[in-house]
Amino acid sequence: MSTQEAAQRMGMEVICFNSTDAWSWEMEDGAVMNGNKTEHIKDAARVISQYADIIGIRCFANFENREDDSNDKVIKQFIKYATVPVVNMESAALHPLQSLADMITLEEYKPGRKLKIALTWAPHPKALPHAVANSFAQWSIGMGHDVHICHPPGFELDPRYTNGGIITHDQISAFQDADIIYAKSWSSSIHYGQSTDKHQDWIIDQKKMSFTNDAGFMHCLPVRRNVVVTDEVLDGPQSLIIPQAKNRLYSAQIVIKRILERMEAVEV
Repeated sequence: MSTQEAAQRMGMEVICFNSTDAWSWEMEDGAVMNGNKTEHIKDAARVISQYADIIGIRCFANFENREDDSNDKVIKQFIKYATVPVVNMESAALHPLQSLADMITLEEYKPGRKLKIALTWAPHPKALPHAVANSFAQWSIGMGHDVHICHPPGFELDPRYTNGGIITHDQISAFQDADIIYAKSWSSSIHYGQSTDKHQDWIIDQKKMSFTNDAGFMHCLPVRRNVVVTDEVLDGPQSLIIPQAKNRLYSAQIVIKRILERMEAVEV
């Protein structure tokens, strides 16, 4: 919705298309398509490129093949064959539009400061992708913040995105004097694609927030209230979730604007 509204604010017309409403796509180059796949991504990407000036792709991890998910196979295949710009609206491994919105939120909250940030795993009844956590770690470390990534053993993120951060299994030490708490659940890395009913004590509550430096609380939403984080934190004065969500609109506008400017420059 945020990206659709952003495009409309830029004067664009938007077509929303769910590929599962049509037919399944073959992703393997050289495949003999005598099975249940109807169209090759090579053809789909090039055909859609005839109808759109920009293609936005949202393709979640399927938890079937960890290597394919971590290497972002689906969106990379689309980029390979599309002939127009492709925007990542969340892929199997990364969510850059969310991270851009998060960086805007950090700068609005504490302008020009190097922050201690705790990116914390949180419990959830479902197995969730690593994309938001990977991207937030990558971007916040890249912006020069002091990033502490805390999670139970077996929930490690991709080291390509956490390099430069401090990894710990001690949630309280990560929260100590933190300026920002960013909560997110993600699936086990050892038992990939699986959730757990353990570690329910990793929920974020006001007692844990009291260890921080009056930290702002962030979450990409939607959030399972009183599972990931308590109502008291979400509805309290430290919560940044609503301005953070609004900044998703602006992050998409920024990206679309830059793409349109480059397209215009090429035409000139």
